[in-house]
Amino acid sequence: MSPTEARSAATALEAKLYDEAESTEDYGRRCENSIANISRENVSHVREDDMEESEPGTGTPLDIGSYKHATYYREGLFSVIYRAPALDHLTYFAPDAPKKSRIVALKLTTPAMMEPPHNSDCEARILKMAKSPHVIPLLETFREAGTRFVLVFPFVPYDLAQLLKQQLLSEHQTIKCLRDLFKALEFIHRHGIIHRDVKPSNILLKSLDGPAYLSDFGISWAANVPGIEPADSKITDVGTTCYRAPELLFGNKKYGCSLDLWAAGCTVAEAVVPGHPTLFEAGDLGSELALIQSIFKKLGTPDLTVWPEAANLPDWGKMEFWKYPPKSWSELLPGAPAMACHFVSQLVRFESATRMDAATVRGNYCPGPVNRLII
Repeated sequence: MSPTEARSAATALEAKLYDEAESTEDYGRRCENSIANISRENVSHVREDDMEESEPGTGTPLDIGSYKHATYYREGLFSVIYRAPALDHLTYFAPDAPKKSRIVALKLTTPAMMEPPHNSDCEARILKMAKSPHVIPLLETFREAGTRFVLVFPFVPYDLAQLLKQQLLSEHQTIKCLRDLFKALEFIHRHGIIHRDVKPSNILLKSLDGPAYLSDFGISWAANVPGIEPADSKITDVGTTCYRAPELLFGNKKYGCSLDLWAAGCTVAEAVVPGHPTLFEAGDLGSELALIQSIFKKLGTPDLTVWPEAANLPDWGKMEFWKYPPKSWSELLPGAPAMACHFVSQLVRFESATRMDAATVRGNYCPGPVNRLII
């Protein structure tokens, strides 16, 4: 089945299950039964972000604070996500919205057990600063069982990583998603917030047509937030393997918002070529040296003419690297339109000060309605 046929089949199936379901729990059971009986390709749209994780809705339902019948969904390094029916006092959901669509994600954390840069108290504070149309909304927070801190979000079912992996997005839908990403980055950067973990799996979509939200601010940074590290001594062990900018790999603790633009460029590179793997690789173990080699083999080994700021990086010059010539962007992104290649090249650059900022992206590459987007 082609990606287009898969999208159509999944949309029809999802609508049928939704209409037939009598409750949220019934809808979840129907989805699970369908997944067991229909090929993975045909239903990946329905439960896409569950593909490589434990099945959501499994296990004994829990009561978490005032939220009843919460079921396990997924987990991260320092958090566990449950989903549950929303409480009536949450104004995020329209009063006339069907009960089965009023679902929240409960992010359970134990602050005392978290290690920097992970800090759920900082995350909550920064999310309040980042409140905007394309940042995942924080609905409320509460303490639970004395030691746990719970962040409540609307449950958003899809993430860009899995949609790209299954090639379920049309070009039009991909462009809309990327535009929403840069809207979010423009807003948070204007407010001095560095996300520090931009990647496809942290871009959530309500549907294949959007809207898209930048999510997971668990390691984000903003000045003057209690518990955050100083601006000139930021933690460099941030980001996810293949999306980490080169200044991190050479010890720059004074990095700024341009860190996110490198990662966003890597994200765009995956999006503009259907089925394209990550732009850079870090090997099975996520090795920094493997990532450096991958970057240098593709962009060329930089010198101080190409990367002047490297002269001030603490770990620059400690090792000598093979001199690789740069590859062309048409070679790195085979089949991508020339304008897409140019766009990525303005973001994925060694010299952080020359990376195109999110406001410029929005002004030059996302000038109007989606049917007039350049990227």
